[in-house]
Amino acid sequence: MADEQPIIIKKKGGHGGHHGGAWKVAYADFVTAMMALFIVLWLMNTSKPVQHAVSGYFRDPKGTTEKKGTGLGGEGQTAIPIAKKQDLAKLKEDLMKAMEGMANFDKLKNQIDMTITPEGLKIEMLEDPRGTFFENGKAQPTPALQGLLQVLSVEIGKLPNSLLIEGHTDSRPFSSSLSYGNWELSTDRANISRRLMQSSGVRPDQVAQVRGYADQSLRKPLQPQDASNRRITLIIQNVGKPEPQPGFISNGSLPPPVELNATPAPPAKLPPPTAKESKPVR
Repeated sequence: MADEQPIIIKKKGGHGGHHGGAWKVAYADFVTAMMALFIVLWLMNTSKPVQHAVSGYFRDPKGTTEKKGTGLGGEGQTAIPIAKKQDLAKLKEDLMKAMEGMANFDKLKNQIDMTITPEGLKIEMLEDPRGTFFENGKAQPTPALQGLLQVLSVEIGKLPNSLLIEGHTDSRPFSSSLSYGNWELSTDRANISRRLMQSSGVRPDQVAQVRGYADQSLRKPLQPQDASNRRITLIIQNVGKPEPQPGFISNGSLPPPVELNATPAPPAKLPPPTAKESKPVR
């Protein structure tokens, strides 16, 4: 047995075969880090609305809280609806600057009032006794109103926010006719304003409602026949739309039905008839 040679088993070197894919994991981490770096660099060079939209998406992907990160389409920068009070203040400033470029703005500035309300930015174009924006007693716009609405339409048409258009009159009866009165006049004036704005930059789907109020929403309730009660009001709505206010709605949408009492109330006593009034200057 002494002549038997020992059996020697040789193993191959450790550099053959694969390494279990560890290099792939490291490479994937590197690519992920580079992608994150490029996203950060891109965000640093975008506008504030885009940054807010991206951050809002990650906080609330469904966009049900602050309505950010929603899929508003369009090329280039994503349009974000105006919702905050400071955004409305900036919009008010921008619209004022645009109107100041008009040739006759100095004559109109005292008849334009812009206020920030819970419903949105309200722009009121107030009449004077001579009739600045409409011909007296008619729904025919003057060149002053046409020029003003053209300037506003260009700026408002850039926004994704909805637009409400209202027409108002004072408390003077329009005429003795039963077929046409303050309700019809206020609605016709609001509707002609809508057509002017949609032909000058406002999108057809941007107008949410056209309202005619007659003399039911006076600007000066203690002076119901004051000329400033006759006005056209534009409301650029906030993102969260409030409940529509009552009024004569001319775009086909109706207010909810009212539950009537089973026993009708007795009719109110009417005052004795007075002499017919002549058609006033409106």
